[in-house]
Order: sequence, then C-alpha cells, then structure tokens
Amino acid sequence: MSLNAMIKGISVGASVGTACFMLLNSKDKKKRSLKRKAGKMLKAAGDALNDMTDVLK
Repeated sequence: MSLNAMIKGISVGASVGTACFMLLNSKDKKKRSLKRKAGKMLKAAGDALNDMTDVLK
C-alpha cells in the first residue's frame, strides 16, 4: 500500500467520522447548519488531500 493511499484513507475516515459524530449528537434545530458545515468540511478536506498528493509527487 502506498503512502498516498494511506494518507487519503486516514483523512477521509477522520472527516467522515467527525461529520457523523456531529450529526448524531446534535439537536434537530442545529442539524441543518451542521449538514452544511459538514459538506464544506468534506470539500475542504478533499482540496487538502489533492494539495498533499501534489506535494508528495
């Protein structure tokens, strides 16, 4: 397994786990805003992964 694949797997797993934790432990009123924030966080994590893979190449 390559280093890039491990880094991607760990960061995606951490991002998804954090988003799920936030959604499951929030009140109904805040879930809508948390969903938006989680989407933005996942997009930012994807951009960061792309930047990291570019640096490692």
